[in-house]
Amino acid sequence: MAKVKITETVLRDAHQSLIATRMTLDEMLPILGEMDKVGYYSAEVWGGATFDSCLRFLDEDPWERLRVIRREMPNTKLQMLFRGQNMLGYRHYADDVVEYFVQKSVANGIDILRIFDALNDIRNLETAIKATKKENAHLQAAISYTTSPVHNNEYFVNYAKQLEDAGADSICIKDMAGLLTPYNTYELVKEIKSAVKVPIQVHTHYTSGLASMVLMKAVEAGADIIDTAMSPLAMGTSHPATESMVAAFQGTEQDTGLDLKQLNIVRKHFAKLREKYLANGLLNPKMLGVDANTLLYQVPGGMLSNLVSQLKQAGKEDKLDEVLMEVPNVRKDAGYPPLVTPSSQIVGTQAVFNVIMGERYKMVTKEFKGLLRGEYGKTPVPVDPEFRKQIIGDEEPIDCRPADLLKPELETLKKECAEWIEQDEDVLSYAQFGQVATKFFENRRNKKLGIDADHVDKAGKVHPV
Repeated sequence: MAKVKITETVLRDAHQSLIATRMTLDEMLPILGEMDKVGYYSAEVWGGATFDSCLRFLDEDPWERLRVIRREMPNTKLQMLFRGQNMLGYRHYADDVVEYFVQKSVANGIDILRIFDALNDIRNLETAIKATKKENAHLQAAISYTTSPVHNNEYFVNYAKQLEDAGADSICIKDMAGLLTPYNTYELVKEIKSAVKVPIQVHTHYTSGLASMVLMKAVEAGADIIDTAMSPLAMGTSHPATESMVAAFQGTEQDTGLDLKQLNIVRKHFAKLREKYLANGLLNPKMLGVDANTLLYQVPGGMLSNLVSQLKQAGKEDKLDEVLMEVPNVRKDAGYPPLVTPSSQIVGTQAVFNVIMGERYKMVTKEFKGLLRGEYGKTPVPVDPEFRKQIIGDEEPIDCRPADLLKPELETLKKECAEWIEQDEDVLSYAQFGQVATKFFENRRNKKLGIDADHVDKAGKVHPV
């Protein structure tokens, strides 16, 4: 058996899962050089919620973050998570925007794009796949793993074959909710390995307490690459610990070849950050525990924290258990979508409404209507026509690839944000996060010009100096 390779997630998914993507570039910078010496297969550093968090909360340019990491880690492949036609936003974008985003991601330093669709609708990956191949980057197509009456090993093997045929250079089993169990993982990896020729990577979360065992069985079954996180930001809703998994395979045929002493240098840096996050409240100790209910309700860690927040705002925190029980019901009604962004937010919010209103579907969100209408693609199971009509009324369902209904929008977006553009990439930040991006651009300009934004007279176009 070949040596297993490691993708390090501490610079993206690990802190997204534990501290809502609040790690700053300044906190990363001192250790990047030492991480570059480790010999990881790749480092996941970008995508997911990075954009939103950088622009909305950290006052950082996500593009500059990528360029700096690229400069400091010249010997390590950099990887990102990409939501197919959604890119990093929450709606479908026109093909020309998706193509431009892929081009700029690769130009700024990304080597591997892990591309997935929340519904496993391959039509929503077509444009991103073609664009990635055009840029000669590594296309890793991901399977959004979930369980349901239709989501079995045969379903995932067939999807893996489709992804390989579409041009995937590797395939990732993406278990965002921590639903994989060890022995089923072994069988699933075995079956996919026998059906496709490209490498297989396994991504899971520790939420249910099974993740280390899952990765062990995945490697035994022939998985080529596994996702792990440096131990100070591992476990809980994050991933298995890098050092632990490296140690587990030492002296075996699957030995990673990574040096635990070098990893310890990296560990010490993140250990200090962990203490800092615990002290300032950014890291909630609850996020570090095991929640076996995940296996029952299929609610990912990020989705759970969102549900709690929504209930708190409504003064209904005591209804959490009812909401968790309602989530599987809403998911069934919606055609069993995997619970990952954006479907997790759509299903979760609707479950909250169903519970706090005291009547199911008395109030329906725009996004839930969109999901049932087909705005996000084809659901794994067709939605009951009567139920769909109850929710969307006389609106016409969408049966085609949703992006086929979108006109090119890149040039329009460029015109809309023309006054703020300082780099080509700014239009892509604006495309995905509109007002949030505009506010960031304004702050960026104010800092450069020394403008006191709190006392500026916008109508008179004057400011104190």
